[in-house]
Amino acid sequence: MLRAGIVLAGANQREQSSHGENGILTALEASGLSLGGTRLVVLSACQTGVGSVTSGDGVQGMRRALLLAGSRSQILSLWAVDDASTAQLMEHLYDALAAGQGTAQALRTAREALRADPRWAHPYYWAAFTASGDPGATRAPTAPPTAPASLPAPAPR
Repeated sequence: MLRAGIVLAGANQREQSSHGENGILTALEASGLSLGGTRLVVLSACQTGVGSVTSGDGVQGMRRALLLAGSRSQILSLWAVDDASTAQLMEHLYDALAAGQGTAQALRTAREALRADPRWAHPYYWAAFTASGDPGATRAPTAPPTAPASLPAPAPR
């Protein structure tokens, strides 16, 4: 998991860091994060869902790292994405999530919105992002049923 990661702002100035950080979050480092209780992680940069295939273990990358860290669902990209269309897709995605849609449905809604716009109709602009994990993880939990205010007295025997 050392071959997959995210280059963060300032990574090109790592010699100046006084904290020992190099500005690169590897999948191995991400797998050690404490993301328990995190419903959704979205990595909207280029190729965030790509990793290396290892015999017997499958794809080693950010998706697996986030799952190991405790994230219930993830949205990542499979190829280099266009900035403008990705910004539009993310806006539609977060609107759908705010409206109460689950992860998979919100991504579907965002994709459909982009496909409806002639500028972004080609799959290159909307199909790079994939959802994995719990498809309903972002839905607000439903309240447990409430008991009646008063219960009837038990029948005599």
